[in-house]
Amino acid sequence: MTSVLQAQALGKKYGRRWALRECTIDIPAGHVVGLVGPNGAGKTTLLKLASGRLEPTAGGITVLGGRPGNTPAQLARVGFVAQETPVYAGLTVAEHLRLGARLNPRWDDGMARERIARLGLVPAHRAGKLSGGQRAQLALTLGLAKRPDLLILDEPVAALDPLARRDFVQGLMEAAVERKLSVLLSSHLVSDLERVCDYLIVLVDSRVQVAGEVDELLATHHRLTGPRRDPDRLPSDQQVISARHTERQSTFVVRTGGPILDPAWTVSRLSLEDLVLAYMDKRTAENRPVALEVQG
Repeated sequence: MTSVLQAQALGKKYGRRWALRECTIDIPAGHVVGLVGPNGAGKTTLLKLASGRLEPTAGGITVLGGRPGNTPAQLARVGFVAQETPVYAGLTVAEHLRLGARLNPRWDDGMARERIARLGLVPAHRAGKLSGGQRAQLALTLGLAKRPDLLILDEPVAALDPLARRDFVQGLMEAAVERKLSVLLSSHLVSDLERVCDYLIVLVDSRVQVAGEVDELLATHHRLTGPRRDPDRLPSDQQVISARHTERQSTFVVRTGGPILDPAWTVSRLSLEDLVLAYMDKRTAENRPVALEVQG
């Protein structure tokens, strides 16, 4: 399957600090990819490297088979909506569409105008007078009307209220299906990612902790609850992701492709949020490798 993004030992350094390091991922085309991690984990850095806004310090990255931002044709294939949902406060909605048409050779003016009308945005209204949700929808419309093969969104709903966030995510889902878009979406809100994403990347401490298709990740991660036990006593094919203990009981999140046969354990499924939090739990970071990857 064609890869939409490939990175090999990718890193970005600011002075002495690594914002992203040793990032190796291979994302197949046609997915809505959720990128999640704590503040400072490297999410925005990865997205800016993927969109050509930053140059790597180490390793390499290709997007849609080419170097990010290397040519006008390559730039035209990638849409980017930044965290602050960038629109110009002094321009009207209609002026934003005219600017988009002027700057983007693949611009779909009919789609942009139809979407603006469907959202109830008044063309004569200035962006500075719109609500946060309306500005986010305008920014998404500009990104979609560019007709990209890959749409990158950096925390686009972080400042929105729950209703505006739901509407934005719904619009993104519909567009991804209708246009067969590949989407790379960064968000702190795992509940939103759970609704729309079928591929997951978790970044912690500037490194990729896990990457893969959501269904496969959920099928191979389990919560084990039972009598207190040292992690070293678990079978070698059960990779410990997180561990919690009371005086008498242990709870592990493990990753394994095989069956769990020990009758001492109560085995339960994880939600996507459970899985993400397990990888973000620094207290047991020493129990797992720096990076795990599932190829789609």
